[in-house]
Amino acid sequence: MPSLEKMTCVEDFRRLASRRVPRMFYDYVDSGSWTEQTYRANSADLQRLQFRQRVALDISRRDLRTTVLGEDLAMPVILAPTGLTGMQWADGEILAARAAQHCGIPFTLSTMSICSIEDVAARTQRPFWFQLYVMRDRDFIGDLIDRAKAAGCSALMVTLDLQVLGQRHKDIKNGLSTPPRPTLANLLNLAGKPRWCWHMLQTRRHGFGNILGHAKGVSDLHSLSTWTAEQFDPTLSWADLEWIKQRWGGKLIVKGVLDAQDARHAVDAGADALIVSNHGGRQLDGAPSSIAALPAIVDAVGSQIEVLLDGGIRSGQDVLRALALGARAVLIGRAFLYALGAMGQPGVQRCLDLIANELSVSMAFCGRTSVRDVDASILLNPGIFQSQEA
Repeated sequence: MPSLEKMTCVEDFRRLASRRVPRMFYDYVDSGSWTEQTYRANSADLQRLQFRQRVALDISRRDLRTTVLGEDLAMPVILAPTGLTGMQWADGEILAARAAQHCGIPFTLSTMSICSIEDVAARTQRPFWFQLYVMRDRDFIGDLIDRAKAAGCSALMVTLDLQVLGQRHKDIKNGLSTPPRPTLANLLNLAGKPRWCWHMLQTRRHGFGNILGHAKGVSDLHSLSTWTAEQFDPTLSWADLEWIKQRWGGKLIVKGVLDAQDARHAVDAGADALIVSNHGGRQLDGAPSSIAALPAIVDAVGSQIEVLLDGGIRSGQDVLRALALGARAVLIGRAFLYALGAMGQPGVQRCLDLIANELSVSMAFCGRTSVRDVDASILLNPGIFQSQEA
């Protein structure tokens, strides 16, 4: 049986999660939309950035600390909002939030989480962020915002790139649902995942906790599925952010920006931060990688708003590459989900420790002792994703 000490990188966790997590939930994490071109590009483009190694410099003391939206972070990493986290491991959102708290970084709870806002707030001490999908039922959305405020959430993140759903072939073929439907294929797959099944039997949290019992007309999982498919709002516009910002009254982040013009709209809408993101390659296949889109957005609005990035981050070196091109911090999704599915909360904490160590060591090789001093000069080829504005 693998031990925590033998897990040395995110890939180790991915391989273990592929054996321990039921197929439909593992595939939900480990896939993109259509041909998965953008999903693959997120990681591949990061690897194209080469470091400029420096030597004979005093690198004895290194500092990974930074701030995002006025919050102190132990390192420039945030746990991204991910749906169905509680299906990777029982009560997964609570465990991931505790791991983030232990490591001194923010956790972001998804609207489509298994554990509810109230569940996570009651079982953690550090304020977390809440991610909001805007749906047609604005009374329900207003209630979600109010619930996040009541729970003490320190930032609200509005996702803008899921007005319609990108086709994810594996989810369709697997018949993704929560909990899994009792089909022969699912039962056979679950039979080979005794650890997962045992933990799931110990919790009552098997559905979408933020929605069941809160949204009108949703009383069981069958109606929930229909409601969700009908509720994502294709009329969402920048004008809606004004109402959201007023209702929320706190720090506002917009997620899903890939274009400099949209970044300017985010600034004009009063956002405090934006996330350069293509939804992990799960929406528009053929869109640019997040790292390729980053330079133009930093050039356009980096002096006016905090610019974060997600997509493809699998290591501390990837974090360093994103910082070099102007990101203030990064969000990780798949990386922590692999660790969670493999080993629960200890896995997530180990994953974050590995990323922190790799960031620190790689920064040292580049002659830097603080993440605040990282810039494009640590790269040999910083211009490969030349800023090009429309």
